[in-house]
Amino acid sequence: MTALSQETPAKRQKLQQVIGTHNGTFHCDEALAVFLLRQTDKYRDADLIRTRDPAVLDTCNIVVDVGAVYDESKQRFDHHQRGFTEVFGHGFTTKLSSAGLVYKHFGKEIIANTTQLPVDDGKVEKLWLKLYKEFIEAIDAIDNGISQYPDDIEPKYRSRTDLSSRVSHLNPAWNQPTDSQTVDTQFGKASRLTGEEFLGRLNYYAHAWFPARDLLFSSIAKSKETIDSTGKIILLEQFLPWKEHLFELEADETSSIAPGEAIYIVYPDETASNWRIQAVPVSPESFESRKALPEEWRGLRDEELTKVSGIPGGIFIHASGFIGGNKTKEGALEIARAALKPL
Repeated sequence: MTALSQETPAKRQKLQQVIGTHNGTFHCDEALAVFLLRQTDKYRDADLIRTRDPAVLDTCNIVVDVGAVYDESKQRFDHHQRGFTEVFGHGFTTKLSSAGLVYKHFGKEIIANTTQLPVDDGKVEKLWLKLYKEFIEAIDAIDNGISQYPDDIEPKYRSRTDLSSRVSHLNPAWNQPTDSQTVDTQFGKASRLTGEEFLGRLNYYAHAWFPARDLLFSSIAKSKETIDSTGKIILLEQFLPWKEHLFELEADETSSIAPGEAIYIVYPDETASNWRIQAVPVSPESFESRKALPEEWRGLRDEELTKVSGIPGGIFIHASGFIGGNKTKEGALEIARAALKPL
């Protein structure tokens, strides 16, 4: 049995909350679960005990990834027991690990605390779901041995740089010391590693990804008023990650964005000081466009493109027709308008 804490002995004696998890070899899920708990009000200053002794675990206020019990009322969050089938819900079907269990029950509080938003704010709910999809679910799947693809498909290469692999690499090698103090020190590093990446992703989605959603929504409304009343052309006055947001807004029944309406997105290429016209794909991951730029323009560049299209300032049209460029905003919009018309 080992106890870990960053608190002084005097303060540790005053602490009432203790987190329990197993000792020995550690994994990404409990390393993250412990970090997440320390982002909550109740367990922020909690001690940590790593043990498999049931009697000691029974003295802990909360136990993760050990004990063969999942019971929120008892603050027990293990997933190894026979018959455990808990999933996150909301359309997700991956069996949870201790990370997913803790996130399911404490995630909204953690997000609210970190972003300084009220826990019942609609953005907290969306961020909670987004972080599960983009960050937590993979940790759950890897810990539970769930492959991304059928077992009969042989990978073309090996990947050992994912977060779960990097946490695994922090365990002592076979020919290194494995005393409890050494392993506990490495566990602390692993927990911090997972936490830093979680907070980094949360920071991105809260302060970059989410504002892009709001800006896209307002840009769609403005474009219908000033650019194209049918909603087929959307003008963005600054570049932003629009693709995923567009499809989510189209799928949102409370949104005024009609599914399949948008055809072209016009936005500035701020690094090159020119403008882009991008065809909306049929799905977020698809290379097929709802309406690719005209066949006659594809593969052309500069003066030749300007001559064939009749639109000044041409830079290029990709060979597949999914994107093109023009020197000016007006030129980019004209390409989009012309592309909507039969040639």
